[in-house]
Amino acid sequence: MATVYFYEKPGCINNTRQKKLLAAAGHQVEAKNLLTESWQPESLRLFFGALAVRDWFNVSAPAIKQGEVEPDKLTEHQAIALMLANPLLIHRPLMQVDNSLMVGFDQEAVDNWIGLKEKTDTTDLEICPRSLVQARCGHE
Repeated sequence: MATVYFYEKPGCINNTRQKKLLAAAGHQVEAKNLLTESWQPESLRLFFGALAVRDWFNVSAPAIKQGEVEPDKLTEHQAIALMLANPLLIHRPLMQVDNSLMVGFDQEAVDNWIGLKEKTDTTDLEICPRSLVQARCGHE
């Protein structure tokens, strides 16, 4: 099994569920605070690989939901600069196993990458449940 360096927002419901799935598969999870990590532009950029810039962003971030940041209109350089200034914008989690990096927690992709014992949690682990509740209640 793998040691997974797991960059999260502490207290995030989905990040907690994601870590439990990794641990249940036998992986050692080393949780790190995404918001206080001392990111360098080059090291943060490596996590995103060939993903489109819009896929680098946490769509639940207040600045995106309020229209202050429009990921589709940003260059890579602008996106990284914004994320360094406001880490809540970063799509979570960021994960590292050895020299292999991943952003987000698509269960099938994670299973293909390092293996998951079970994928019984049918909840969308990419969308913040608090956002869903707020949307249903009309509170944005």
